[in-house]
Amino acid sequence: MLITILILILTLVVVPLVSFYFGTPLNVLQSEVLTDMGIVLAIVTGVCFLLGEITRNNSQIDKIWSIIPIYYVWHIAYVGDFAPRLVLMAVVVTIWGVRLTYNFARRGAYQWKFWTGEEDYRWEVLRKRPGFNNRFVWMLFNLFFICSYQNTLIFLFTLPALTGLGDSVPDTIQIWDWVIALAIIAAIVIEYIADQQQYDFQTEKYRRINNGEELGPYSKGFVDTGLWKLVRHPNYAMEQTIWLLFYGFSVVSTGEWINWSMAGCLLLVVLFKGSSDFSEELTAAKYPDYTNYQRKTPRFIPFTKFGK
Repeated sequence: MLITILILILTLVVVPLVSFYFGTPLNVLQSEVLTDMGIVLAIVTGVCFLLGEITRNNSQIDKIWSIIPIYYVWHIAYVGDFAPRLVLMAVVVTIWGVRLTYNFARRGAYQWKFWTGEEDYRWEVLRKRPGFNNRFVWMLFNLFFICSYQNTLIFLFTLPALTGLGDSVPDTIQIWDWVIALAIIAAIVIEYIADQQQYDFQTEKYRRINNGEELGPYSKGFVDTGLWKLVRHPNYAMEQTIWLLFYGFSVVSTGEWINWSMAGCLLLVVLFKGSSDFSEELTAAKYPDYTNYQRKTPRFIPFTKFGK
């Protein structure tokens, strides 16, 4: 886990620097908006860190993961006088955000005391491990990875919208804009189905446990039917797909396949690889059948052995 974290932090520095030198540089307006949004990023990061330290709930970033991107893209749309492409991008991000917020909220993540609620179960496990069980070390981990890295990542994967403020961006929505938007919505629907299948499985499993009933097909402990029969993380697969597709808007805007806004979607892929590694380590330790599931089911891409 520590190696994964170090790789993530390294890529956070290297990927943006490398990608920044590809394609057309930022114009004056883009630079100004980037600075304004950077201030918001710094404030949000500081609030997440302080609340996490005060409450000992280090999932403050999870509460805004699906909300703050909506602000970022609509802020850019506002600065761009609500140009059609920017509005389209903002709308699809809003659909994504509402759906993901709903899924998070129904698990008890939001309380009237907004700083409380569900914490990522992996943090409790990690806090007990050698190296992380030191209070000062954990504080640094909370500051640099949980709060700073993840907030910066959110900021970065919304930046393709900023390319819509380019000097030579077409005024009208192109056919490829619609194709990308529809593909993103399709991915959101698939992600919703995957999350619903997992929610239904876990809800029924715990209902049976609490009522002392036979678990039957729920005895294995994890969902492996529906979309979960095709890949081990269909929801993660679609989340990555959504933001890779979102980067496609920048390709249409700039005419450049590689441009400075690519950092966010690439870093997200790296994050989900590390996140799924840690989750699967814990799941395999808890449920004996999970190892066999890992062996026969791809991680993200159906019908392949890639990323086993």
